[in-house]
Amino acid sequence: MAKFKLKNHSGASKRFARTGSGKLVRRKAGRRHILTSKARDRKRRLKGSPMVDATQTLAIRRLMPYPT
Repeated sequence: MAKFKLKNHSGASKRFARTGSGKLVRRKAGRRHILTSKARDRKRRLKGSPMVDATQTLAIRRLMPYPT
C-alpha cells in the first residue's frame, strides 16, 4: 500500500532553496526597503545567499521534505 505524500511548508519553500548538492540557502534580512538610509558597505554585506546554519538545517528539512 502506498504511503501518504507529505506537503512542503509553503512559508519555508518561499524562503529557502536547495542547491544542487542538497544544501539549503537563504536570503539575508534588511535588503527590502529604506535602502537610502543604509550605508553602502552595509548594503554590500547584505548581498548574496548564505547557507543555512547547521543547527537549523534539520528543522528546515523537516518543513521541506521534497526538493523545490
